[in-house]
Amino acid sequence: MATDPICGMFVDERSAELRLVRENRTYFFCSSHCLEEFSRPELELARLRTKLLVAWPLAVAVAVLTYIAPFPLWPWVALLLAGVVQFYPGLQFYRSSWEAIRGRNWNMDLLIAVGTTTAFVYSALTLLPASRLPSAIYFDASAIIVTLILTGNYLEHLTRERARGALRRLGELLPARASVLRDGVEVELPLDALRVGDRVRVRPGGRFPVDGAVLEGRSSVNEAALTGESLPVVKAPGAGVLAGSVNAEGLLLVEATRVGGDTALAEIGRLVTEAETSRVPLQQLADRIAAGFVPLVLVLAVGSALLWAFLGAGLTIALLAFVSVVIIACPCAFGIATPAAIVVGTGRAAEEGILFKGRDSLEAASRVDLVLSDKTGTLTLGTPTLSEALPAAGVAVEELLRLAGALEAGSEHPLARAVLRATSARGLVLPSARGVRAEPGRGVRGDVAGQEVAVLSEAAAREDGVDLREFLPALARLSASGRACSVVLRGRTPIGILGLEDEVAPGARDAVEALRADGIPVVMVTGDNEAAAKAVASAVGIAEVHAGMTPGAKLALIRRFQSEGRSVAFVGDGINDAPALAAANLGIAIGAGTEVAREAGGVILLRSDFRGVALALRLGKRTVSKVRGNLSWAIGYNAVLLPVAMGAFVPLFGVRIFGVLPIVGALAMAFSSTTVVLNSLSLRRVSLTGASRGRAEGRPPAHTR
Repeated sequence: MATDPICGMFVDERSAELRLVRENRTYFFCSSHCLEEFSRPELELARLRTKLLVAWPLAVAVAVLTYIAPFPLWPWVALLLAGVVQFYPGLQFYRSSWEAIRGRNWNMDLLIAVGTTTAFVYSALTLLPASRLPSAIYFDASAIIVTLILTGNYLEHLTRERARGALRRLGELLPARASVLRDGVEVELPLDALRVGDRVRVRPGGRFPVDGAVLEGRSSVNEAALTGESLPVVKAPGAGVLAGSVNAEGLLLVEATRVGGDTALAEIGRLVTEAETSRVPLQQLADRIAAGFVPLVLVLAVGSALLWAFLGAGLTIALLAFVSVVIIACPCAFGIATPAAIVVGTGRAAEEGILFKGRDSLEAASRVDLVLSDKTGTLTLGTPTLSEALPAAGVAVEELLRLAGALEAGSEHPLARAVLRATSARGLVLPSARGVRAEPGRGVRGDVAGQEVAVLSEAAAREDGVDLREFLPALARLSASGRACSVVLRGRTPIGILGLEDEVAPGARDAVEALRADGIPVVMVTGDNEAAAKAVASAVGIAEVHAGMTPGAKLALIRRFQSEGRSVAFVGDGINDAPALAAANLGIAIGAGTEVAREAGGVILLRSDFRGVALALRLGKRTVSKVRGNLSWAIGYNAVLLPVAMGAFVPLFGVRIFGVLPIVGALAMAFSSTTVVLNSLSLRRVSLTGASRGRAEGRPPAHTR
């Protein structure tokens, strides 16, 4: 017995027909009313999963029986097994076909239903004792076609359902309740009770529940999830803060300026929704072909049957003519033309940590002619590292790092972590520090081996009147290259400076060059400052840079490029990138980024490697090219054999040729399907090595704006 997750009633698992597999658990339901509590996409996934669990074993069994024939009654067993596949998992094709007929929309499902049904019914008729039809059995063709198409449908539904979680992730950035000062008393309130003008207290480690302005306190605030900036931002009275960002150090009192649906975080959610809902889904190429191919086949089949009946060939010959046309046109090669290429292409991508979300993403990747990329966490590693340690005259580098590391040993600040990684890499033993005092937004002070030591930001050191003349050239150089600087003091004397930077990701330059070789320029779009952006752009070979961009500005830039006819891919990793990922023709989310960025993107790179962008786009182009080639082959084979099926060779061989046409059709289907599969398997060789296909074919690269 199991408990219904909705109403709590006990359900007998052995007899329950209503159940749903969710999060690796099976839920049983007492009634359809309880099922309604779950979303329609989840139910559709559960139904498809159940159908595939039935279809695959039976289809394999039918294929084995057909080609091995282990015992005399095997055709009847094949009939039973194929019938289950045809009329249980395959039932949805009949429903879709009926809707297509009612809506006059000749789609792929109608072609599948007609072809598989004809193959199944004809095979069943040949088993009848009084049948005068040639003995030819096609149960394996009908069962395998149904199973393959259902598998493709399941994978597409699965990726789309996972993508729906993007907006749900946004709410997880906000605290459930907020500490608010009302009439001088601090009270805990739910977020929907907050009003503009409320004074909200945010403690170290807490998330801001509102957009607002700092009234009291000083702290470093981590806004990386919203702005993409990897380094914490100093917040002092008068500075603005954003809902969802994290207070890293000091206690802050904030006056709410925007609450609830008016916050920047909520606006990002609306931008994602708008971009997703405004996008017109790409119509599948196979359906577009089927719209003309299906009625043509039906007309030819009926027409050939009527023609031979009119000529006096008899009912059997007329029926054979109809069956020959429909079986030869049965979409075996046509049905696997798209999934075969997609399975191989996406499988090759998965080996490299690249996940495509459905066929739309593959098709979008094939059309991309411009890549826009965020900087932090995409082209760079996303975490600051110590790039330079410049001691004063008479001070050793090791001494400078030991003193700084001793103060930073207990801090979780990203800059402190960078210093500690550097001391660990050098194998330095750190002395103990006493009386360590963090100054939010400024730095840290303490006593190390009886000496007063401080590690301050450049701005804080200047505020304290520290003489930095010895380091002015180095500070100017580091600032111009976009690196952050910390000053190490012994007493009031500066003994060195530390330069910290977000390092360029390994392989980023190779990826940019590979994209350029494929005729796809790269443009950097970042919320970071211009100096840091240009330094990274120069290191990776990007000519065009847009710095200081808000989520809305990124969205506007994408739409501007699109209005000029460009097909844009956007690469990002933060929540601030979610609107741009959704609005671009193709969103590519770096795997190390936030869940929202990953779910909003059409392509996910599980590895934080920008080379995956170049490989994803190349695989997209090659895969779609293979799909078109497969469809062309399938249509070509039908174009050649359909006249034969209609009786083009009757003048040479007589009407007896209709007796072997179904067998010829089966052999032709096998040959065509093998060709499609081999053509698709060539995608296994796609990589970033060697010249691109675009250059090999002599296409000029798209110009950079």
